[in-house]
Order: sequence, then C-alpha cells, then structure tokens
Amino acid sequence: MTKAVETYACLYVKEFPAQALLRLRPELQNKACVVMEGKPPLQTVCSLNTKARLLGIERGMTQVEVDTFPKVAILTRSQQTETAAKAILLECAGAFSPRIEDRSEDVSLLCGVDIAGTRGLFGPPEILARSLLQRVRSLGFSARIAISSNFHAAICMARGQTQGGPIQVILAGDEAQALSSLPLAILGMTEVQREVFAHWGIRTLGMLANLPEKELIARMGQGVKRLRQLARGEMPHLFQPVEPAFTLEERIELDTPVELLESLLFVIGVMLDQLILRAKARILALASITITLSLEGAGSHTRIIRPALPSTDKQLWIKLLHLDLAAHPPSAAILNVVLHAEPGSTSKVQLGLFSPQLPEAGRLDVTLARVKAILGEENIGCAVLEDTHAPEPYRIGSFTVPSNESAISASEQSRTAVRQLRPPEAISVTLQESKPTHFWFRERRYTIEHAYGPWRVSGDWWNSTLWGMEQWDLVARAHDGAMLCCSMLHDLMHKEWQMAGLYD
Repeated sequence: MTKAVETYACLYVKEFPAQALLRLRPELQNKACVVMEGKPPLQTVCSLNTKARLLGIERGMTQVEVDTFPKVAILTRSQQTETAAKAILLECAGAFSPRIEDRSEDVSLLCGVDIAGTRGLFGPPEILARSLLQRVRSLGFSARIAISSNFHAAICMARGQTQGGPIQVILAGDEAQALSSLPLAILGMTEVQREVFAHWGIRTLGMLANLPEKELIARMGQGVKRLRQLARGEMPHLFQPVEPAFTLEERIELDTPVELLESLLFVIGVMLDQLILRAKARILALASITITLSLEGAGSHTRIIRPALPSTDKQLWIKLLHLDLAAHPPSAAILNVVLHAEPGSTSKVQLGLFSPQLPEAGRLDVTLARVKAILGEENIGCAVLEDTHAPEPYRIGSFTVPSNESAISASEQSRTAVRQLRPPEAISVTLQESKPTHFWFRERRYTIEHAYGPWRVSGDWWNSTLWGMEQWDLVARAHDGAMLCCSMLHDLMHKEWQMAGLYD
C-alpha cells in the first residue's frame, strides 16, 4: 500500500481579537475599529482592523492617543468571544480533515491541517484550500491559507506572505525558494539573535538559509540550527492533533445595554445566520435553541425554544423567539446574548401522488406560540396519561413528534377510545346480589349482558383521599337491540350511580 505524501494546510487569521468581535457586528464592518485590553486608564490597543491601520493607529497606543483619531469605534477585548470564535474555526477546519493542530498566538489564530489522502474527497490541495477559505469567509473571518509538504514551511508562508492571493501553494522541493523573500521577523528568535542578524544585515529567510551551517552554529550556538532549518523549509515536525468539539453556540457582548426587543432581534438574526450556516455544513438542522441574556445587575434570563420539528428556517426561529420573549420579557437591560442550539436531523416528508398537502409544521408552531401568549403555556398542549387510578388521570404536555414511529404503523393500530362525560350523568340502576343488571340512560332501558368490576378508582394509596368510588365496565343492550359499552361509577359516600364514559 502506497503511503500518502505529507501535505499540510495552514489557516492563518490575523488580528483575531478584532475579527472575533466584528463578525457579528455588520454595522461596524465599514468603520475603523480597535480592540483595547487592560485596566482603565492603562488600556492599550491589542488588535485593530485594516481601516484603523490605514488611519495610522498602531498596537500599543493608549486610549488618549486613539481618541485623537476621528470616527474610531473602540471595543473591549473579550476572551469568551475569542474562545467561541476559535472553536468555530477549528470546527470548520475539522470538516476537511480530522487531524488539526492548534498553533494560535496571542492576537492571531494559526492552525495546521493534515490534508494527506484527502484528494479523493476534496480534489487537489488548491481546490481544498479554496473551499476552506470560502467556508471561513462565510463565517465572517478574513484569512490566509498556505499549503506545503513541510508543516513549518506552510506556517511561515501563511504568516509572512503579504502580497499575492490569500492562497499560497508550495510545491515539494521548492520550500527554500518560496520562503526566501519572507522577513526574518516571522521566526521565533531571541533578542540576542535578532540583534546579531540585524548587525550582519540578515533581513530575509533566504539570506539566513544561504549562511553556512557549521560556521553559523560555531558563532551563535546550536539554537540557530533550528532557525536555519525553518528558513530552508527542512524543519521536521511531530504532528500533535487536537479534537475540536462540535458545539452550536454563538455569543456577543453588546456595546451598550439593550432594552428594546426589536434591537435585540436584529442581533439575534445575525447570530442565527451563523448557527444555521454551521448546521447546514453538517447536513443538520436546529432542534432547539436556548437563549441566555445577561442583564444589568448580574442577573440572567434564559428561555428554551423547541419547535415540533428541527428546522433551518431563520424567519421561523425569529418569529418563535419574538413571541416567546414578548410573553416572557427580561426584567432589565441586556448586556450579553448567548444562543446555544441542539442539532437535529433535517425533516423530510414524502407524499403520495394523490395524498393531500399536509400543513407546514412551522406554521403550527407559530400559531401555538400565539395561542400560548393569550391563554398561557399551561393551557396549551396534548393530553398525557398519568400513572394513577384517579378519575382524571391526565395532564397537559407539550406537542412532540415521535421519530421512531411511522405514520403508517400508527394508523394501522386499532385502539379503543372512551368518550368521557363531563360532568357525569346521573342514572338509575337495578341491582341483583350487589351487581348491576339493568339501568336507565337517556330515557332508554338497557339490560346488562356483561359486567366487569368493581374497581376502586378514587384517590391514591399514598395520600389520605378516601377510596369512595367504584367503577364498572359494562356491555349492555337496549330493547331495540342497540348495544352500549360504557363505564359507570358508584359513589359509595352518596349512594349515587353515574355514567362516566362511553366506549367506541
């Protein structure tokens, strides 16, 4: 069996703190933005976008220096947002290869992807890189991708290449030539090594690669051998893959407290776009969404939305969230929004040629949400039987669609239904040896052919309720031959007989 040739794709996202904060803020995409970190008043710029850099803003500037530039949006660095965005990008890269190594730095995301043997799935490395870059851009990030048979050569090319397209491919054996024009600063050097190379006039990787190895080591020690191997694209690497978890979650920290529901729904709409996009990439849908709102005063407000069927319809989710939040509004202004979605299988319905069109499940969900807002959640649902002998053994539960039972098998099952009379109707009963033989019901006299019972049905054994009610199940026939299957109750406390239900 032929071993696959080593091939690595390096994904590099520059100014990651700024991109992580701006991806869910479309209103700031065309503005100069900087990200500050530190405690006031010692905050400094740690990351910025291209428009801010063109104005002359640099990393390390203080708040006072940034205020001298006009129309600059100032954001605060969020480690939670960066962690969530990093997980999203690693998850995105994991769709192309299960072997991913995280080499991220403080203000940039850097990961290597082992794409050896993926040609049959995604085509040549150039096609894979183009698909990966398109997927990353759809998530709201700007990135560069470099491909090489040497892991470190791909990393150096992704970090140092500033000209040309966002995708760079290094052919096997051309690593030294491809890296020769890159600046020496992309290598992790000590301060002493940097000063020595600056004194010698060594500015690029090509100039370092051309130095003789033995003489270089004799003057600067064994540590410089690694730098020379990196410059020539010959540094070996032991791949250490990580396993990114698949979590459908988006979070955003608002710049100012939000009180209006319409403004909150605009932010939620952008977050839903990303959740749906990520779910569709794995041929999944959103089964439920948990929205957590951080409020002023260290409080929180959590709601769970679960429609009848998983869906990727953004307008459906927006409507359900709108109705739920309108019925259960938060008690204070909102500072932070977190959307966590549970994935589910996409629903498919196959109709026959002459079958009638079924109503849309999403429209039913919206209708139920509107009715719940009027009548209350506890009054809408389906009847669920309770494990008890009480006369009213049911409760109201939420509507669910069973996934393990087909419509055909359910329709073929024969079931006996009982029509319970509310309130029960009083009847006259004739007894013989403490057993009913005849009764009058709705002006008709019935003769009992079969009687089953009695059963005590009132109360539960674990509480103090009296067992003062007996139930009889009867099969009776009228004088004209009409048959009646019914359930009668005998109130032992009041000495009364009642018709409780009729069997179909």
